[in-house]
Amino acid sequence: MNENSPISSNQRLSNISDNLLQRSPKLMQPEDTGIIVIDVQDKLIEAIANKQTVLWNIRRLIDAAKLLSIDISITEQYPEKLGKTIETLAKRIEVDAMPKFAFSCNECSQIIHKFTTLPIKQVLLCGIEAHVCVQQTALDLMFNGFDVFVAVDATNSRNKIDYNIAIRRMESAGVTLTTTEAALFEWCQRSDRAEFKAISKLVKEDNPYD
Repeated sequence: MNENSPISSNQRLSNISDNLLQRSPKLMQPEDTGIIVIDVQDKLIEAIANKQTVLWNIRRLIDAAKLLSIDISITEQYPEKLGKTIETLAKRIEVDAMPKFAFSCNECSQIIHKFTTLPIKQVLLCGIEAHVCVQQTALDLMFNGFDVFVAVDATNSRNKIDYNIAIRRMESAGVTLTTTEAALFEWCQRSDRAEFKAISKLVKEDNPYD
């Protein structure tokens, strides 16, 4: 039985020790989690619906990941034609972007090697577009045994229908949908850890584009 398999009430109760509940494997654990920022490039972002809010949420995810030492990867689709990662995000990330031609990140061998070496078991995706590179990456990661999360407010598409169907398809395939704020609290876990004050500040930011 794997850790995600349903278990009986009696089995659950027998796992309780010192009156403490075990943390669910369906929650992200910061030490086992990586984030991929997918293709947030100059020539792609301009056509994305609600782009400023998407960028704001991606920036908050990046800032929180850095605070909590969560591994960050970044990709760029055909950067020679579509430009580099937008400056407001690139300057926050201390790793080089992985260029790619496949829509999925499945051929980004350096990222996959890093995940299997650390190891990373859970991957949160953000970026664009939801129905192309994000969706294909999510399904490929799931097929290869990763637990995949998508921050639905940190991704989008040019057209609403593409975004909506992509989110439904990923969820039906087993991807866990979340939001930026939920992810920040999930990563932080506790209010008595040193980083909580900074995480709380990110959470309380007013959306300047709302």
